[in-house]
Amino acid sequence: MKLYTYYRSSAAFRVRIALNLKGLEAVPVPVHLARGEQAGAAYRARNPQALVPALELDDGRVLTQSMAILEYLDETVPEPALLPADPVDRARVRAMADLIACDIHPLNNLRVLTYLKGPLDQTPAAVGAWYGHWVRAGFAALETLVAAQGARFCWDHRPGLADLCLVPQMWNARRFEVPLDDFPTLVRIDAELRALPAFAASAPEVQPDAPAA
Repeated sequence: MKLYTYYRSSAAFRVRIALNLKGLEAVPVPVHLARGEQAGAAYRARNPQALVPALELDDGRVLTQSMAILEYLDETVPEPALLPADPVDRARVRAMADLIACDIHPLNNLRVLTYLKGPLDQTPAAVGAWYGHWVRAGFAALETLVAAQGARFCWDHRPGLADLCLVPQMWNARRFEVPLDDFPTLVRIDAELRALPAFAASAPEVQPDAPAA
């Protein structure tokens, strides 16, 4: 397999974690978003949305959208499972994951921030305020949901779908200097997850396309 990725992409980060958790190998193919490489014809042929990640399977078929890729990986390599067995519990874990992947992340990804800075002519301070507002609004709800669960991680004693979404979003929140003091449960879980080998090996700063320190 090949994973078209960018070291700083939250969506690609999620997929890297899942591949590592499930012991799967995918050759990383960096697509530098900040340089616009995703807009080239060669990449658009693989993903017309011009987004990362894209997962190219061994037979040449290409999967896009990180959440769809995660579901595919969980269906084809069932262990360790990213979702619980009970249908209600599965829906609740998906809701936690989607809170991040559908409600926080899309408002704060590179193309949105670029549009705010460019065509909408917003100042860096205004863009930062936009970013922080939506992260904190989402994290406030997630903190309540996760704290009520009382588990080691977002839902259970082992990492699951919501955890794969949480860690990349926390990484980005710190990058943009969003205060996290109001979310002690999320901070604790994030710290425990980042210490696990599958998560540590997926971190942006250790990816082959990350700039040298």
